Amino acid sequence: MLDNTPHYLLLRAFNFWDFPKGLVEDDEDPFAAAQREVAEESGLTELDFRWGTEFRETPPYGPNKIARYYLAAAPRGEVYLPVSAELGKPEHDEFRWLDYTPAHAIVSVRVQSILDWARTIVEARLP
Repeated sequence: MLDNTPHYLLLRAFNFWDFPKGLVEDDEDPFAAAQREVAEESGLTELDFRWGTEFRETPPYGPNKIARYYLAAAPRGEVYLPVSAELGKPEHDEFRWLDYTPAHAIVSVRVQSILDWARTIVEARLP
């Protein structure tokens, strides 16, 4: 949060901006998978789930995909785009920390609903 304004981490793959997300591995808890995916995609590991473990899911998209999002603060750590062992390159092309308005302008309608949910929770608890 800069100047008490919440900023949201968005990652770009091709022309699509989204929050960190990924697949849940066999026998993996979805909450643990979310934390692992954030680390794999952004390098952030010390997340603060100060708002709890409530989540939002998107309607199905693509071939029956549903994305689940949790809300966390990242008080420490610097974002970088780690190289995926599977791909041999980072999964994303770029990252940005954006406040609500510019973030809302570049994400899809599917992600806008998640951003709106996050904004409601975060701004309700600002000092």
